[in-house]
Amino acid sequence: MKLINIEENSSVPKYKQIIFSVETAIAEKRLKKRDKLPSINKVALEFSLSRDTVLQAYDDLKKRGIIIAMPGKGYYIKSEEFTTEQRIFLLFDELNSFKEDLYHSFKETMGTFARIDIFFHYFSIDVFKKLINENNGDYSKYVIMPTILKDAPKYIKKLPKNDVYILDQTNDELKEYPSIHQNFVSDIYSALLTGKEALDKYEKLVMIFPDFKQPPGMRIGFNKFCNDYQLQHEIIPDIKDYTLEKGQVFIIPDDRHLVNVIEEANSKNLVIGTDIGIISYNDTHLKKVVANGITTISTDFTAMGTILAEMVLGQRKEQIANKSRLILRGSL
Repeated sequence: MKLINIEENSSVPKYKQIIFSVETAIAEKRLKKRDKLPSINKVALEFSLSRDTVLQAYDDLKKRGIIIAMPGKGYYIKSEEFTTEQRIFLLFDELNSFKEDLYHSFKETMGTFARIDIFFHYFSIDVFKKLINENNGDYSKYVIMPTILKDAPKYIKKLPKNDVYILDQTNDELKEYPSIHQNFVSDIYSALLTGKEALDKYEKLVMIFPDFKQPPGMRIGFNKFCNDYQLQHEIIPDIKDYTLEKGQVFIIPDDRHLVNVIEEANSKNLVIGTDIGIISYNDTHLKKVVANGITTISTDFTAMGTILAEMVLGQRKEQIANKSRLILRGSL
């Protein structure tokens, strides 16, 4: 692997790409104390750069104590003990308990190898765009949760291609990037199939699905399952103005709607797990005890964070589907 890599179509300035290349090579132990760097002329000639561009990068590395200039000899790595931790840009959609699990497992597995800065876009494409543009070129790796934001791939593609990892949700526009993600179509289908015996005692399956933030694969997998097994079903955007009736089972991706359904069921004296059923998305400790236990479809977010960190540390470029499963409890 070459010590210095330049992407011609990247929006990251060339001198920053040189800096990141040297930092990465040290972090990966491909450069050690007293190793000589390619000369300014050699780098400039190889990548058709001006000498000033290469000099700017080397001067920055020198000022930060990473390299040393030896008159008449060139530039060398100053100290093998220099801690060149990777700087990782971590862009989440929102903060919740299971995303915390993911973050902590990622951070723990990365250890002292990286400094991690976490940001949140809260499903706003304007915030997403701003964070991408403002931080482009300042990090060695970019871990992005694009969710279903329209135009997210367009802004992701402005980042250095080899340094981007996609997290939780991916799509055809992002298939060129390594990812650790959920396959929402097959996951919900498999989970409902696992719980079919319990589902058979209900008359109708109702999914509460707000389009603006939930993965469309959930809707696709839900419809496919219900159609394949000829089950009466409906998809609604919200529980507001919807009448809860005995014999319904609710599939609820968003916890705010979970609270609303439980409150509405209690107000009508409907017994959860008998009169109506509930399947929530993403397991938490609280769901183990609420309403005699809430049945969940959940991936292992701790495992997701660990696998992601291992991919980054190992420079692996894979697309890995993190499996989900049905956790059957009293609410079904």
